[in-house]
Amino acid sequence: MDQSCGQVILRGENGCTKQFTFDGVYYMDATAEQIYNEIVYPLVESVIQGYNGTVFAYGQTGSGKTYSMQGDDTIPSQKGIIPRAFEHIFEATATTDNAKFLVHASYLEIYNEEVHDLLSTNHNKKLEIKEHSERGIYVAGLSMHVCHDYKACQRLMKEGSENRHVGATLMNKDSSRSHSIFTVYVEVALNNGSIRIGKLNLVDLAGSERQAKTGTTGDRFKEATKINLSLSALGNVISAFVDGKSKHIPYRDSKLTRLLKDSLGGNMKTIMIACISSSSDNYDETLSTLRYANRAKNIKNKPRINEDPKDALLREYQEEIQRLKAMIQGDNNVHTNSNELDEEREQLKAEFNAAINELRLQYQNEQKSKAKLQEEYAALKEQYERAAEALENDRNLDVGEAKKRLQILEKQFVGGEQANNEALKEQRQIKMKEAEKKMERLAAALNVHSDDPLLHVYSSTQEKLEAITEEYNKAKLKIQSLENDIEDLHGEFELDRLDYLETIRKEDQQVKLLQQILDKVICYNFN
Repeated sequence: MDQSCGQVILRGENGCTKQFTFDGVYYMDATAEQIYNEIVYPLVESVIQGYNGTVFAYGQTGSGKTYSMQGDDTIPSQKGIIPRAFEHIFEATATTDNAKFLVHASYLEIYNEEVHDLLSTNHNKKLEIKEHSERGIYVAGLSMHVCHDYKACQRLMKEGSENRHVGATLMNKDSSRSHSIFTVYVEVALNNGSIRIGKLNLVDLAGSERQAKTGTTGDRFKEATKINLSLSALGNVISAFVDGKSKHIPYRDSKLTRLLKDSLGGNMKTIMIACISSSSDNYDETLSTLRYANRAKNIKNKPRINEDPKDALLREYQEEIQRLKAMIQGDNNVHTNSNELDEEREQLKAEFNAAINELRLQYQNEQKSKAKLQEEYAALKEQYERAAEALENDRNLDVGEAKKRLQILEKQFVGGEQANNEALKEQRQIKMKEAEKKMERLAAALNVHSDDPLLHVYSSTQEKLEAITEEYNKAKLKIQSLENDIEDLHGEFELDRLDYLETIRKEDQQVKLLQQILDKVICYNFN
């Protein structure tokens, strides 16, 4: 590995080398702190400013993906990317004195192509993925949890990780049998009244597996089949983007690609951490992972700041706080005038009916789909019911209850706790500058390596001839490397084909077994 210019050089048994270039490469002696500060720090900083970001780890089973993401809490230098992101977010909110923050989190897993809420009391319940014109793709019924500090986020991650599916294989005794996504939502209310929402997806993918190596059978085999299919779907999405000729991006081929839609070509800043093994036994898997990451780096996303979104929870809280304060200060008469509340309720109802009529007209004029109409109607109805419920709560609230509710809401916000800590502010600025310098050094190193020898000024014809000959030899080696790549790909495709055939054979056996059991049950019932 050449860290100075971000290159990985892979040597095969036949002596052939393959070279890959990335934004950063790290050997086994690198610490989690170094990787976070140099690569992940700028992305998390942008999330606090209102961008969306995703960090996900990819690689074969047992390569250290979960360790990279979660790490070891007992050793400070080996805390993973997820806990470091938590620290970073609350460090940033504490040192910002001109804004208020609302931080909440969710944690889900995709197990056997089923979405489960890892923080729910019933974490085995299947959840559905929905799509909305304004919210985008979301999981219906996924629980959200307010976080006031780093410890609250850590507690949620620990609780969710205990509910996650893991199992033993020949390559890893604690192999992740599902993909997990821990999402942190950071809502920011600035002094000028505008609201921004940043979203950080921290993704731990299950490892890609070959059945022969992992020795999976029974439930482990079924899990491996689903894992490989979803990772294959992710690879197809990446290939469709990089190809540039595909008119259709197959996001709907798996639950994973649907949830990561924005992370791949959408409104998101994305980092892929490719975990590889230095063992010669894992050469094929390492090469496959490097090719996967090499294709992924060519995807171009379109990130933007999410400013003044309609579904900001922070805005709802602010409005409720203002209403409660007005009620408490208003002549100690919390029982708001009943007639005024009734008038406001009637006004809400009139606005709701007007919006419904407008929807109907759009449906008639633009021939909107029935499903789209029903979706927008449901959103309007939910908004109306929420506003009506708030009015009813105001009617029944007394001074004591209003004060308690106000305290609860105000405790949800964080920000400014360390606004006078200049040392912490300076430390944050230093980290950001170091990350920027790292990227500048890498860009400079790549420019040096990509210089065209024909543009150089040479002192003699002999010197120029030697330089061109050197470039010619490099080109020959590159052609040879590409030819070897073609052979390797054919071999890889053949291994995949055999793997899929083995999967089909085992699935057929399972179907026949179930059919025989069913036949026996039917015969028994008839007799």
